[in-house]
This record gives sequence, C-alpha cells and structure tokens, in this order.
Amino acid sequence: MSAHTMVPKDCGHHDEERQALRRRIFTFIIGFLVLILLTIFIVFLILRPSKPSFILQDATVYEFNASSSLPVAAAASPDPSFLNSNIQATVYSRNPNDRIGIYYDQLDAYASYRGQQVTLPVLLPESYQGHKEVIEWSPFLLGRSVPLSPYTGDALAQDLNQGMVLLNVKIDGRVKWKVGTWISGGYHLHVNCPALLMLKTSAAGPGLSMKVQLSQHCTVDV
Repeated sequence: MSAHTMVPKDCGHHDEERQALRRRIFTFIIGFLVLILLTIFIVFLILRPSKPSFILQDATVYEFNASSSLPVAAAASPDPSFLNSNIQATVYSRNPNDRIGIYYDQLDAYASYRGQQVTLPVLLPESYQGHKEVIEWSPFLLGRSVPLSPYTGDALAQDLNQGMVLLNVKIDGRVKWKVGTWISGGYHLHVNCPALLMLKTSAAGPGLSMKVQLSQHCTVDV
C-alpha cells in the first residue's frame, strides 16, 4: 500500500516543478519583450522624431470652369453652381530627421475650396523617405461637374470676378517612423497647402493652361 501511495505524490511533485518552470520561462520571455520595447521607446523619445515638412512648389491649371446649372437666360441666379477643374500640383516632402526614416502609406491628395472638396481624391504611391531625403509628387486633381453649395457658388463668382481663387491642396494618409529595424504603428497625417491662383477673367474657360509658381509652405499635422 505504501508503494502505491508514493507514486501519485511523486507525479504531483514533478507536475508542480514543470508548471513552475513554465511560469519562469513565460515570465522571462514577457520581461525580455517588455525590456526590448521599453528600450526602443526610450531611444525613440531621445531621437525625438520631427514631422515631415511639405511645400507646394507649383500648380498648373488646365481647366477651371465654373458654370450655372441652367442657361444664363433661364437661371434664377448667375452664380456658378457646378465646377470643372483639372489641376496638376507639385508637392515636395522633406524628412528633417537625421536617424529616423518615414513610411508614407495610403496618401490621398485632393483640392478644396472654402472647406468643400472639389476634386476626386488621388492615391499617391507608397513611399519610404530616408534621412534628410526629399520626395516629389505631381498628382492631377480632377473634378467634373462638382455641385457647389449656394454660399460656395456665390463666393466663387466673386473670386473669379476679382481674378483670384484660393484653393487648398490637401493630403491625408498615414505615416510610420523607422528607427533601425524597428517600425512604429501608423499615425494619421494631414497636410494643408494654400494655393492662391491668380486667374484672369477669361480663366474660367475650359481652354485655360497656366502654371503658377507658389513655393508655399504647408501646415502638417501628425
């Protein structure tokens, strides 16, 4: 009887030792991973990554045609209510960091006027930007028969009469920071580039083709 009673006690003792060993191994692995992540986080804070800078270099206006939804003779108001536009914008992005790379992902570029989006979003190619590197994008921003709100149409009519239209070229997407072999999670990127287009009265016609040098710094939020 004593021999039979000793066996389960020994097995139970070995099971407890194995469980304790598993717990120690698991605790060691978790602690090691936490230490690595903490080290990367501290290095990341020491490096203090700076957000990229953007410049709207120029804009070539191929079409900027504002029109009423009805013929002028029948329209209740001469203010434009539809907008056709075709603009190529050249945007530069510079990485100001010495030791941090930047991944650009899912970037959409579009133009807005007085808070209203007036072109379709254009997906920019995914890019990696090394230390101090510069990337250039030149998307075509197109809008076909974009309906304008009454307030926006009235404001656009006044701007066209004065020959000056302030558009905003915007870029929305995500960025990731790269430190060594470590890559951070995604951060939302919002870029806003004011573009003051000096248009003549005849510039509302569809045959317009004019390049405007801007070199305008953009606001960047990350």
